Amino acid sequence: MPQRPTDSIHVYDIIIAGMGCAGLSLASRLVAQGKFSDKKILLIDRVSKTQNDRTWCFWEKGQGFFESIVHHQWPKTWVHGEGFSRCLDISPYTYKMIRGNDFYAYNLRILKGQSNFTIQQEEVVEVNPDGWVSTAGGNRYHAPLIFNSIPSPRPAASDKLIWMLQHFKGWVIKTQDPVFDPAEATLMDFRVDQSRGTCFVYVMPFDKHTALVEYTLFSSELLEDEEYDLGLDTYIRQHVTAGPFTITEKEFGIIPMTNYRFPAGEGAVISIGTSGGQTKGSSGYTFQFIQKQSRLLVDQLARHYDTAKSYQPVGQPPARFRFYDSVLLDVLRHQRMPGHQVFLQLFQKNKPAQVLKFLDNESTISEEASVILSLPVGPFLKAAIHQLF
Repeated sequence: MPQRPTDSIHVYDIIIAGMGCAGLSLASRLVAQGKFSDKKILLIDRVSKTQNDRTWCFWEKGQGFFESIVHHQWPKTWVHGEGFSRCLDISPYTYKMIRGNDFYAYNLRILKGQSNFTIQQEEVVEVNPDGWVSTAGGNRYHAPLIFNSIPSPRPAASDKLIWMLQHFKGWVIKTQDPVFDPAEATLMDFRVDQSRGTCFVYVMPFDKHTALVEYTLFSSELLEDEEYDLGLDTYIRQHVTAGPFTITEKEFGIIPMTNYRFPAGEGAVISIGTSGGQTKGSSGYTFQFIQKQSRLLVDQLARHYDTAKSYQPVGQPPARFRFYDSVLLDVLRHQRMPGHQVFLQLFQKNKPAQVLKFLDNESTISEEASVILSLPVGPFLKAAIHQLF
């Protein structure tokens, strides 16, 4: 690794490139750990992180690192499909929501109180394995250790390398009638048109009159904006309320669904977040995988602070879970079985906590066998053979 340039004013011990969920989670965990107050740490991103641009929903046992900013939580969740409706007791898990503006404000408040942290609003154009971060403004920053969550160019899709999208639009609505139970969320409702891909709606009630309603698709192409609006409006009028409602907030998001193996890092750079493989390829879930990786990285730093060469990749899914994701993506991409039927059968034929544990990559091989055998053999066997050979 090159020697650190002592003549530069833009020299740090650690750089965190990207201030989304991964960058801010890692930074706040560094503060909480308490051993890094003597390290100069730079956080850099092109936007100021002041908007409520997304919502993270996830399941968790007990209280988590960000428990104080959980906006709402639900001990029970519904799954609906044609001819099937079930309220699931997901214990020992609880389904939780954190809103983007609460997450950003909480973390930035912590970090701005730390004299060893610098927050810089600039667009990063290069993260170099030699330990350099270059910006659109012509500045260069150096550190022997860089944590990067900024996306890099992705390889093209192929017969086996799959790139799909989880794309969604959400409305926070307020209804005139008290139609929601704030103790019960809807995890997946497939009673919507499936012609454009696997499609479902989830509903997160905050009180009897207010909820986030999210229209979600797994497909290769985005919809026109008005198509998401039509899907939301139709669902609300058919399944939520026949009375009037108002839209108080809107959000839109795109998450990659892929079996591409993201690089863990190179040289001085360690990849984090989606860029570091922390988005589950077959479901798009990200928040809890980021928290696992952040915790492991900070633990590793606390044991022996050094350059990136000293670190082993952490938080990467075991090979068998990557294979499971590839198989499911292959089933969806090549339409071997309708996606809504896959997920409905998972919840119809397995205990809810067992499914959630499986989706968290925390199940045992025997538990995984039970889940896998609950699905039709033909489509998944074809997908597995296709991915292997």
